[in-house]
Amino acid sequence: MKNITELKGDWNETKGKLKQKFALLTDNDLLLVEGKQDEMLGRIQIKLGKTKEELHKLISEL
Repeated sequence: MKNITELKGDWNETKGKLKQKFALLTDNDLLLVEGKQDEMLGRIQIKLGKTKEELHKLISEL
């Protein structure tokens, strides 16, 4: 998965793709705040029922 700096640069596009693919994700679920990226990824993991590895692969393939 991309590091947080790379992720932040593309996050609006990635966030849109995730919301299209998984309608149950909200803007609050996908809120990327400095120092809280692990918390955000944890929320997404729980909502989607994915492992950390599955989630990283899913995001990197978008």
